[in-house]
Amino acid sequence: MAMNKIQFQAGLSLHEFLHQYGTEAQCEAALFAARWPHGWRCLRCDGERYSCTHNGRKLWECLDCDYQCFSIVGTMFENTKLSLKTWFPAIYLMTQSKNAVSALELKRQLGVSYKTA
Repeated sequence: MAMNKIQFQAGLSLHEFLHQYGTEAQCEAALFAARWPHGWRCLRCDGERYSCTHNGRKLWECLDCDYQCFSIVGTMFENTKLSLKTWFPAIYLMTQSKNAVSALELKRQLGVSYKTA
C-alpha cells in the first residue's frame, strides 16, 4: 500500500500556521510566491513589466499587453467568494487530518455555512 506523503511530512502546528497565514495579505503573498517563484509573469504574453493596484485584492496589469489579473486567476480560488484567509485554514485542516474532515467539522471550525463547507 502506498504511503500518503502529505500525512507523513513535517507539518506546522496550528499556532505556527496561524502566525504564517493569519491575514489575507499573508495568504495572498504565499499564493503569489507559489505561483510566481521567480517574479510576476503575464499570463498572456509572458511579459515581466507590470503595475500593481490594490482594491481589495491586488490587481496586476501587464505593461506590455495591458492584460489584467488577480493572483487567484487560474487557481482553485478563481471563482470563490470566500477570502484566502478562510480557504487556507480549510486546506490546512484537510491536509493535517489523519482521517477525512467532514463538511460539518469544516463548518464548525471555519464559521461558514454547511453548504459552503
